[in-house]
Amino acid sequence: MKYLSYIAIGLLITACTTGVEKVDDKKEAPSTRSTGDGLSEAEKQIEPKQTIVDKKSFPNGIRIQWFEKNDGAPIRDGAVYEINFKTKLENGEIVDGNYKLQRDMLPFLVGYGMQTPGFDMAIKELKVGDFVEIFIPGKLARGKKGIPGIIPPNAPNIVMLRIGKEIKPTKVIDGVKVWKLEENPEMTDAVVGENSNVAIHYFVGTKSNPRYDNSYQRNTPFAFGMNDHSLIPGLRKAMLNNKMYDKLYILVPAKEAYGARGYVDLVKPNEDLFYDVIIMDVDGKSVQKNQK
Repeated sequence: MKYLSYIAIGLLITACTTGVEKVDDKKEAPSTRSTGDGLSEAEKQIEPKQTIVDKKSFPNGIRIQWFEKNDGAPIRDGAVYEINFKTKLENGEIVDGNYKLQRDMLPFLVGYGMQTPGFDMAIKELKVGDFVEIFIPGKLARGKKGIPGIIPPNAPNIVMLRIGKEIKPTKVIDGVKVWKLEENPEMTDAVVGENSNVAIHYFVGTKSNPRYDNSYQRNTPFAFGMNDHSLIPGLRKAMLNNKMYDKLYILVPAKEAYGARGYVDLVKPNEDLFYDVIIMDVDGKSVQKNQK
């Protein structure tokens, strides 16, 4: 099932981790199937072009050159967009991209460290529909640590990026925004209720401390009761009425999280939280499903 692939994805480098299951039937999405020359249709859409229509350099070392520059809406902090991208090193080696996950596009929340600091900085200079190449210096990519065996220390990143449409939240409750990115409609008997016991795999982070915790490192979903007093209010509101195996992005405003007090040295006072969640179990239903 698709949800199993997300568990593996969660163990990879901290890139976008999901796809959007529901697509616009009126607009054919690029295919991830090979076209005979080794490239999928999605990959072909982010191949460099000979004509550069604009370029911009920044004091921090980031450089952007546009192959296509559109009049779409500016990219907004805290919004989710479909992106088609690949990241390569200066030697041409491709180290990341949605096609590696067999996805035409990936949903990307701007401003919460889903990629590198330089990626977040650069994407805010773009508009919906833009197609660009971004040079990110090593200090704003994976830094001096790099990613062992994948990205060397202080290695610059070159990102080919096409911005798709904005993905609107599925629901908003008391300022808590929920994007349901994938679901299994057959899970009608595994719905999160007010008294449910739930298990999730997750990443959680803030703008200043992206992905400070995740369940994948422990190789065990986080289990909790919906009526647990320690559960932050915003997460409780977001989880309610979702189903087992739903894939969610959840943006919780500070007032529905840790508020003015923050949380030890992990969450600053008045910081919003971003959860990247897969619901793995509701009231023991996953065990029942696996036994059938």
